[in-house]
Amino acid sequence: MLEITNLKKEFQDVKAVDGVSLNIAQGCCFGLLGPNGAGKTTTIEMLEGIIVPTSGKIRYKNKPLGQSFRNEVGIMFQHTALQEFITVREILKLFKQFYTQSKSVEELITSCALEEFLDRDTRNLSGGQRQRLLLAIALINDPQIIFLDEPTTGLDPQSRRNFWTLLKGIKAQQKSIILTTHYMEEAHELCDELAIMDHGKIIAQGTPHTLLAEHFNNSIITLPASDLPSNLSQIGGIEIQHIEDRVEILSDDINQTIRLLIEQQVSLNQLQVRSRTLEDLFIKLTGHELRT
Repeated sequence: MLEITNLKKEFQDVKAVDGVSLNIAQGCCFGLLGPNGAGKTTTIEMLEGIIVPTSGKIRYKNKPLGQSFRNEVGIMFQHTALQEFITVREILKLFKQFYTQSKSVEELITSCALEEFLDRDTRNLSGGQRQRLLLAIALINDPQIIFLDEPTTGLDPQSRRNFWTLLKGIKAQQKSIILTTHYMEEAHELCDELAIMDHGKIIAQGTPHTLLAEHFNNSIITLPASDLPSNLSQIGGIEIQHIEDRVEILSDDINQTIRLLIEQQVSLNQLQVRSRTLEDLFIKLTGHELRT
């Protein structure tokens, strides 16, 4: 669907994007992640056709970006100003007029769950309602490829999960989605493939499961620091990380580690066990939490 080859973008002496190559298949939800300054926003803007690359190629359906791409792309920006003193129904009708080919307003209302606030002024929408309307606007030309830039930022957990359900419905129609997000759980839930950027380059790429398997072979046991004896870190095979008032024990064998804790008479009342996450991977590769 979208083929990117050795993409570069320079601003004076700064290499914002330095040789990025990607292939995005039809029906795939592709996540692009990276800390601030990694080059992901510049990359996305080049893929959207908003800025021109310094060098490299971007091909849509094996052709350079052109009118066909513009007709078949939908974009939901991170920050979008909506017309005021106009209802949701009216704004859908307005945007529909901008395209020679578009989905019906009724279909958009249903697919983006807009029924309850169709006659509400855009100034009076909640965060979740506003994002659903912006998604409908991005879909109004029935695009084949959709760019979503941090679409759930600022939403409460329930609204975020409701939005995920809408996106899964879009992907089920074999439309391609390119997603940037600050939520690792969101990336894991929605993305078929991920690319992590840093310093203008792709530093890791693959499915969430494959990336985690490549970089980790252990799990994490979490306990309050006050529950562990001071000599526990001296016992062979135990790797402990102190984080504020808790400790994280990196364990290749959960059963063996728990037996050892019991032998040391460590209380397990507040013990938690978790698998490695994309957040762990992101920090390992970039040295940053995603929101930095």
